[in-house]
Amino acid sequence: MKNTTPQLDAEALYKTLATQIQHGLQSIPDAAIVGIHSGGAWLAERLAADLGLTARLGFVDPSFYRDDYAERGLRPDVKPSQIPFEVEGATILLVDDVLYTGRTTRAAINELFDYGRPAKIMLAALVDRGERELPIAATFVALHHSVAPNESIVLHRGTNGKFSLTVEHA
Repeated sequence: MKNTTPQLDAEALYKTLATQIQHGLQSIPDAAIVGIHSGGAWLAERLAADLGLTARLGFVDPSFYRDDYAERGLRPDVKPSQIPFEVEGATILLVDDVLYTGRTTRAAINELFDYGRPAKIMLAALVDRGERELPIAATFVALHHSVAPNESIVLHRGTNGKFSLTVEHA
């Protein structure tokens, strides 16, 4: 069952996030952007285009790095990771759509370290829904928004490239 929540204007939130990131990366030469599949990857693609960082854009799907992999199993939509730049010594902006427990972020960071040791990793999230299970915080976040435990916030990308958010009941 889907419930569209009007107060979650994904396009307005994207603009807020992009402005924060643009200001935050001003003093960082050669920053790289890595999006977490799939919503974070969509955001990272658009951010890279808007900020002129398409040459240093990568994607990770940390499914195999999750600490609950044995319990959850393999999702049918696992995507290949693509990091076409040198991670060693890089400043990386890791992008996700919704920050929740922190476990996906931790898994993505573990995967990044398999490619090399970054100088710095910053995290950007469109929505932070709280309820962290790990000590992970976003450097850039457009909105802090709580939902019920049986709900999730889901980012969608239309054929026109525009973003929308829904709150879905489990």
